[in-house]
Amino acid sequence: MRISVQSIHFNADKKLLAFIQKKAEKLYQFSDNILNAEVYLRLENTEDDANKITEIKLNLPGSQLFVKEQCKSFEEAIDLAIESLRRQVTKHKTKNRLRLTNYKAEMNSVQAWA
Repeated sequence: MRISVQSIHFNADKKLLAFIQKKAEKLYQFSDNILNAEVYLRLENTEDDANKITEIKLNLPGSQLFVKEQCKSFEEAIDLAIESLRRQVTKHKTKNRLRLTNYKAEMNSVQAWA
């Protein structure tokens, strides 16, 4: 899986990039057909401590999953975003499996009538 990281208004260090790579690769164990991931890291100019925004866009065949988290640290935001994406990937996989099962059942019933 190819992971591209864009940091907006700052330069991300290698430690943060390695952390993102490690966490994002864990999504691959839930679905092996993930094409790529785009990670956007942004600093917001506010007085609030939670000014670090992480957005992750996950591309799957035929669909796209997206999550946005805002926290005090990028590591915390990435953890929450990856957990949210894990749930989305699991749900997406379940829905696709259900569609395939229903399609096969319809095809079998059509063949029975022929």
